[in-house]
Amino acid sequence: MNEEKKYQVAIIDYEMGNMFSVDHACKYVGLNSIITEDKDVIMNSDAAILPGVGAFGNCMANLNKLDLVSPIKDFVASGKPFLGICLGLQLLFTESEEFGLSRGLDLIQGKVVRFPSENTVGKKLKVPQVGWNHIYENKQNENHWGNSILKDTTSKEFMYFVHSYYVKPDNDNDILTLTNYEGIEYCSGVKKNNITAFQFHPEKSGHEGIKIYKNWVTEIKNFKEN
Repeated sequence: MNEEKKYQVAIIDYEMGNMFSVDHACKYVGLNSIITEDKDVIMNSDAAILPGVGAFGNCMANLNKLDLVSPIKDFVASGKPFLGICLGLQLLFTESEEFGLSRGLDLIQGKVVRFPSENTVGKKLKVPQVGWNHIYENKQNENHWGNSILKDTTSKEFMYFVHSYYVKPDNDNDILTLTNYEGIEYCSGVKKNNITAFQFHPEKSGHEGIKIYKNWVTEIKNFKEN
């Protein structure tokens, strides 16, 4: 048996996520991943992932309906590794302007806003952004990159994106990666304590994305053994 199989990862199921591609990536790197909405399974896991596709308000409604908000906050408070992907990144923030103002989990302070219709020089933006784009390090916080699950990733590497909204953290120190879409520079990844979250999809980003999952295995292992 692969050594990493002993590490259980809860993929939080709130009926609106890209669960199966995330589950496949976890299993590919040797993790014992479980798609679940069971609060006890989540809390007893070694790590957790909050994936997501869809509208922010609907997803928060489902999290509340399934009584998953407190378990997510309790899990993060435990210090265990926690990964957010795509909408799972956005849900971590204080609020979103998507289809009216909606409150988020407020684990990272800041807002979720829509791409503007035009960039700073008046060029019309195609929204959503769909496809490959660069990620690069936040130069004001270079130490984050080297001490994160991106440590083997080259700045300006391509990752796969699908989104119309992006996050604006209140604290620049929470910004792990930046991306430029047609002249709009925005936060495409965050790191705050045991939380790492990305706007892009590592599980859909080929070899470079799988490297991120492999490094997350190491993070889980280090937390478990220390």
